Amino acid sequence: MKLLKLSIVVGALFCMASCCCKSSDLPDYLNPEKDIEVRIDDAMARMTLDEKIAIIHAQSKFSSAGVPRLGIPELWTTDGPHGIRPEVLWDEWVQAGWTNDRCVAFPALTALAATWNTEMSALYGKSIGEEARYREKDVLLGPGVNIYRSPLNGRNFEYMGEDPYLASRMVVPYVQQVQKIGVASCVKHYALNNAETYRHTTDPVVDDRTLYEIYLPAFKAAVIEGGAWSIMGAYNLFRGEHACHNDLLLNKILKGEWGFDGAVISDWGGTHNTREAITNGLDLEFGTWTDGLTMGKTNSYDIYHLANPYKELINSGEFTTKELDDKVRRVLRLMYRTSMNTDKPMGSLVSDAHIEAAYTIGTEGIVLLKNENNILPINLETTKSIAVIGENAIKMMTIGGGSSSLKVKKEVSPLEGLRKRVGEGVEILYARGYVGDTTSVYKRVDSGQRLADDRSEKELIAEAVDVAKRADVVLYFGGLNKAKKQDCEGTDREGLGLPYSQDKLITALTEVTDKLIFVNISGNAVAMPWIDSVPAIVQGWYLGSEAGNALAAVLVGDVNPSGKLPFTFPVKLEDTGAHSMGEFSKDGEENYGEGLLVGYRWNDAKDVAPLFAFGHGLSYTTFEYGEASINRKSMREGGRVTITVPVTNTGSRAGKEIVQLYIADKEASVMRPEKELKGFAKVELAAGETKSVKFEIEKEALSFFDDKQHCWVAEPGEFEALIGAASDDIRTSVIFTLK
Repeated sequence: MKLLKLSIVVGALFCMASCCCKSSDLPDYLNPEKDIEVRIDDAMARMTLDEKIAIIHAQSKFSSAGVPRLGIPELWTTDGPHGIRPEVLWDEWVQAGWTNDRCVAFPALTALAATWNTEMSALYGKSIGEEARYREKDVLLGPGVNIYRSPLNGRNFEYMGEDPYLASRMVVPYVQQVQKIGVASCVKHYALNNAETYRHTTDPVVDDRTLYEIYLPAFKAAVIEGGAWSIMGAYNLFRGEHACHNDLLLNKILKGEWGFDGAVISDWGGTHNTREAITNGLDLEFGTWTDGLTMGKTNSYDIYHLANPYKELINSGEFTTKELDDKVRRVLRLMYRTSMNTDKPMGSLVSDAHIEAAYTIGTEGIVLLKNENNILPINLETTKSIAVIGENAIKMMTIGGGSSSLKVKKEVSPLEGLRKRVGEGVEILYARGYVGDTTSVYKRVDSGQRLADDRSEKELIAEAVDVAKRADVVLYFGGLNKAKKQDCEGTDREGLGLPYSQDKLITALTEVTDKLIFVNISGNAVAMPWIDSVPAIVQGWYLGSEAGNALAAVLVGDVNPSGKLPFTFPVKLEDTGAHSMGEFSKDGEENYGEGLLVGYRWNDAKDVAPLFAFGHGLSYTTFEYGEASINRKSMREGGRVTITVPVTNTGSRAGKEIVQLYIADKEASVMRPEKELKGFAKVELAAGETKSVKFEIEKEALSFFDDKQHCWVAEPGEFEALIGAASDDIRTSVIFTLK
């Protein structure tokens, strides 16, 4: 159905633009040589009221109408941030049953953020953009950049961590590269979507300074630096108005202060009020059934808020077409950049290059959290047997979790990847250990796995212990999965602990082996009450199609781990600001009482030691930092200072170190965090090699948001630049002043 409609609608466009007709003979709205704004003016002058109304709301689950009479094609969107969602039926969430809509699953965005490498972000954007383009998608619904406020948020795995600077730097290349393919990046969920269970009714209470310093910077960077062509509104409210039609967020900040010229797209079912949708900045309404939240009659798109109800208000004289024309201009601008762009490349699907990209990003994002006695990497020359224990060693993680669920061409499990890597020289023993989520079909995508197991907890643990006793090394693959109330859209976790009695299992394993390696498969922090008894811990994330191969490469030392945490692992929930001073996942007003003190900022302010700090990550080699130097001890407004620090690989093998720059304001007139990330660099060093890492500091890095003046302010005075390997591992510092 879709391909037939496209061929009919777009046929006129390409026929007119073919060699039988000069560009000068085309009407302006079809002439690709004309400026986009000229084309928009011409198209709007030709459109009827009905045609204008038709293109600002959905016509199916994932498409909005074009203007067939004028040869303007429809607009097609797709989830998600980690891969291209399988096709669904026109008017239902049910899978369409296509055989050619399998994709590459790229690592979840927590893993991308853990690379701390903007080159990896660019590679990610290019690769997923090419897959979207091949599938003829115009808008990619991602990436997500909501801040990691609590480890219980079920959707944290789709985002880029707790720090606004890190998320800002990582989102820009992703957006830029997706859009180079002629596919719009729809950055989501704007804004303050930091929990799932009550996402439709929660109303965060956040002051302006916290809003601007913590929760908006990544969106701002995506718009101003990345040039994002579309933004998705969030489900939640903010100051009494839903985020999808919120005057402050959309009109005043996004379109006013940031100059956003693209289209605001509602989250599916995020539109609730026709008049607010008209006046408060929403441009394109998508949803499900009648109102996006409940089951209604099929093909009810004409009764969407921005459909017939809007037209009736115009016809009655209550509204003019002023707001409508602005919405139409924005949607047409989005179309001319995507569906009407005749210069975009063809793209590619499940290519060798994309599989390699998934592998490379995955290996760069894996984080070595603990490695006592250098138990890792596993020495295959001296190891005769490896016990692999845990459901997450075999469970497919590319299905489930909500809208990021995918139908992949191939997913390599950790057990499969390890067996492939070690070959026949090392015996691999496997035990299930626990039974967690046995779901094998999600939204009619069948993983092909049948994970049902009726053995008792006692039997499962006994088998695992027996296998562990017989092995030289024990690899435990546990953590979370993408079932409800874990890492899953629509629900939040109920606690920080591991599910399915895993703590009991891990404790039993520590009693029979001192060579236990815990690989945590998750997009969130988990509690580790047994940490002192487990010598090695690896954060394995959700790594997509190449998960098993990427993990195996790091575990046996083919790849030296270089990832670092994009969020803090607390010892207990009360060690986070959201669960100590604020509220989390609440129906109605939800107080963000911790304010600016999110993540490591809270640990610093309250002198609370984390389990693993923001920015933490080990290597199979070691790095030594020299003394930081500065080119001048003072800086005048409009100037900059350059800080240089030598970093040496003091180990015996090549590795990559992520050097982190934090800034501390020593003389602030307002409360400021003890330090804030303002720079980072990933540097590759051969054994024994030294490189100088340079950071340039400008006024922006010294500024805070003054909510009284409603502007950014850098106060004259003394600042300290702190450089280290993690937020709790500062190696060197230098003082300078702003004149």
